[in-house]
Amino acid sequence: MMADIAAAEPTYTILDFKDLDGWERDDHIAALRVFQNTCPDLDAPDWRTLCAAAPSFGDAKKFFELLFKPVLIEDGVDMKFTGYFEPELQGSRVPTARYRFPVYAKPPEVRLGQRWLSRREIEDSKALEGRGLEIAWVDDSVELFFLQIQGSGRIKLSDGSAIRVGYGGANGHPYRSIGTELVRRGTYQPHQVSAQVIQNWVNRNPVDGAELLRHNPSYVFFRRVDQVPADKGPLGAMNRSITTMRSVAVDPAYTPLGAPVWVEKDGADPIRRLMIAQDTGSAIKGAQRADIFFGTGDEAGRKAGRLRDPGRMIVLLPIQRAYSLLPEAVL
Repeated sequence: MMADIAAAEPTYTILDFKDLDGWERDDHIAALRVFQNTCPDLDAPDWRTLCAAAPSFGDAKKFFELLFKPVLIEDGVDMKFTGYFEPELQGSRVPTARYRFPVYAKPPEVRLGQRWLSRREIEDSKALEGRGLEIAWVDDSVELFFLQIQGSGRIKLSDGSAIRVGYGGANGHPYRSIGTELVRRGTYQPHQVSAQVIQNWVNRNPVDGAELLRHNPSYVFFRRVDQVPADKGPLGAMNRSITTMRSVAVDPAYTPLGAPVWVEKDGADPIRRLMIAQDTGSAIKGAQRADIFFGTGDEAGRKAGRLRDPGRMIVLLPIQRAYSLLPEAVL
């Protein structure tokens, strides 16, 4: 895992499209479609101009090449790509012997930016029980825990219908990785840890497993997301559906939401693809940090859970905006 290094002031390097490994081979039409899903929500005049121009371009590749500049933004910390997905849990609208783990909506006393009860305190005090905050009940506490980490998901009901839930707030405590905790204890080596490994360990050790989950004091609440069709991806940070292998979560302190980003992920299964920065995440911090969306369900979860790879990410910015980032001495 990447060491905790204090990020330096960001640096900006303008590149040419010929510097992007694999650029010529990508499906630029697919990337443009995803860009158009969220570009109408961008407020800045330069972004609005580009968005308005997009439908008139017959050549998607030329659209990006003529109206954008690739910018490598670095903060002194090595690139780290991870993956995320939309979990699909088995659940019920009412509690049963099988479905006994509630998915809660946010209680009204929880305020943005304020710290409330920790995960341990919520469970010990039963502070959420009997208040009508239950959206549904699911059958696996670990899958519910990972649903909280992912921030959205689907709950498949026995009658064949489904409830889609999205992020509804949190208790204000920092996220702590239980995978990192298992490594610290010597239970696993870093390369062995995945969501499936953690789930299997908790299920084999129910008492110690419940205590392990409490190592993360953060607790996420949900809201129903009934307006998103079943064939669309979950809502991202821009309140629009995200797209499998074309949407990426970034740190908006460095990368504008809605911006195209060129992904050069190395490792066992290299990726060279134009994606769109349409989401964020509590663990996604830094200029060279990104979380690739792998889709919905168990297979997407397995692929996302294995991803811990280096590489680099290049942001595509409107031309004048890109040049405005350079020091005056460079211009």
